[in-house]
Amino acid sequence: MRTQLLIGGRFYSSSSPDATAMAITDGTVVWLGAEQPGRALHPDAEIVDLDGAFVAPAFVEPHVHVTAYGLRLTGLDLSTAGSLAECLRLVGEYAAAHPEATVLGSGWDETRWPERRAPSAAELDAAAGAGRRVYLARVDAHSAAVSTALLAEVPAGTSGHTPGEPLRARAHHLVRAAALAGLDRAQRDRARRAALDAAAAHGVVAVHECAGPDIAGRDDLRELLDVEHDVAVRAYWGEAVGTADQARELLAATGAHALGGDLFVDGSLGSRTAWLREPYADAPGTGTGYLDADAIGAHLRACTEAGIQAGFHVIGDAGMDAVVAGFEQAVEALGGPAVAARGHRVEHAEMLDADQIDKLARWGVIASVQPGFDAAWGGPDGMYAARLGDKRAAGLNPYAAMAAAGISLAIGSDAPVTELNPWAAVRAAALHRTPEHGISPRAAFAAATRGAWRAGGVHDGVAGTLVPGAPAHYAVWETGDLVVAASTAQVQRWSTDPRSRVPGLPELEQDSPLPRCLRTVRAGVTIYEA
Repeated sequence: MRTQLLIGGRFYSSSSPDATAMAITDGTVVWLGAEQPGRALHPDAEIVDLDGAFVAPAFVEPHVHVTAYGLRLTGLDLSTAGSLAECLRLVGEYAAAHPEATVLGSGWDETRWPERRAPSAAELDAAAGAGRRVYLARVDAHSAAVSTALLAEVPAGTSGHTPGEPLRARAHHLVRAAALAGLDRAQRDRARRAALDAAAAHGVVAVHECAGPDIAGRDDLRELLDVEHDVAVRAYWGEAVGTADQARELLAATGAHALGGDLFVDGSLGSRTAWLREPYADAPGTGTGYLDADAIGAHLRACTEAGIQAGFHVIGDAGMDAVVAGFEQAVEALGGPAVAARGHRVEHAEMLDADQIDKLARWGVIASVQPGFDAAWGGPDGMYAARLGDKRAAGLNPYAAMAAAGISLAIGSDAPVTELNPWAAVRAAALHRTPEHGISPRAAFAAATRGAWRAGGVHDGVAGTLVPGAPAHYAVWETGDLVVAASTAQVQRWSTDPRSRVPGLPELEQDSPLPRCLRTVRAGVTIYEA
């Protein structure tokens, strides 16, 4: 039996909100309280002095694309490009420095550029050199700008190929596969380790990889699961099935843990492929639907009967109509309790009305959401308002209504779409650009810890907390004063009164520095040290 006694800290614990010490034995929290009784109870413990640092449950990232995120970290990151001209300059510099490789880049967002358009194939040919293969994924990863050499990989008439525009839908899926095929195993593994290292450095001990046949394929998932790393990976495979036997066979064939994640019902708002009831405000069309209600219902029934968690990527309101109709079919066939018992998920779930929220809550559906979307694209001058108009945009991401109805939230990033920084996501949920949709910092933190464990099928009642009996998954943070959110904004936004007996969190106002991770620990073992 090996015991550590952490002293001199500030601990986020519902059972001991004023604790300054915590004991851990063989990877399990066994005690919290004051330092003096801790030393008396555990006289032989290894002492770890925290010097006033903040200790909180470690984060779980419930929606990530590990290889793609790693390629952003190790390759051509276009998220900083402030114009089309700057984007093309970065492409040219990268191509010159890597003369033999396919140019893989991601993160560009034309809605922030003065030109307000994507790079053309001719411009990419000129920047990288004639004949070079260039693949640049848009920030939302649902469309891409490519060079002429890669356009040749797309057969004429493929859906999503409109001359002069970024590739979308099937055309994008084909060209992405062709571009990624140019990487060798060493490059892919280097990217994966970079992504998992970055997760650990942000206090994350587990990630949910959202893989699928139209994302990076089975080989990518198989290779990821073979990578040895201290950050745990739970794999979601986004491919629809029609029977329980098919569900079991697909799970076994892919090595995945569940059949959901980015199982596409639609696309994204930025690429205008989210499936809408009414046309986009800035272009014709209502987006793209990949699965109808019958296919969704069949997948849910198959997974429920097989005892497998299912889930769907859905963003637009018409897409959510199809998802809710599919759940209704499954509930009618199998009963509400059977469906709810599996903890099925919806990813993103940006456009919901009150009736849909109520139904999803009654069916025990978990919502895996990304507040960084609202931080990046919300507000009256943001991409959402441009794509949808002010009225529809103001209704996006209604976290408060979802939480109030009883929907369990899991907060993540969808990295590389937004930054894998859980504190930034927690702040974005609390400081929603539409204030009535925001949730308290405590609720947001719970969604990024306890809620994310539940979204991954862990229902032991203690994962994501620091209480006796909980697994010792925690992170140590350098931060300033801890504060407690007041119950109503009319009283005050923050309170530091220790008599509340509510554990405090770092201050998360927009201009406050975010906590810096000093150490990440999984099951009592340090996996990151600053």
